[in-house]
Amino acid sequence: MIVKMLHDKGLKSEHAYVAGFASIGLSIASWCGSMKVEPLGVSRADRWGIFVGEWAPTFFGLGLALANYERDELHTVAG
Repeated sequence: MIVKMLHDKGLKSEHAYVAGFASIGLSIASWCGSMKVEPLGVSRADRWGIFVGEWAPTFFGLGLALANYERDELHTVAG
């Protein structure tokens, strides 16, 4: 199970949530930066912002999976 492996390696749900919020900020920063630097203008800036912005749901989903695993592990140890 991938979630168990990630948890055993030290990844916690909080880490995934922070990565999700950071990717939102990075998406905005990459869009703004691309708007200023890219000679192709808005279309390429939009693609960069969308590309990076798609990481956030992945990190939030991983955070939920890890949170559920952590909750189940806590109940197993306590029960």
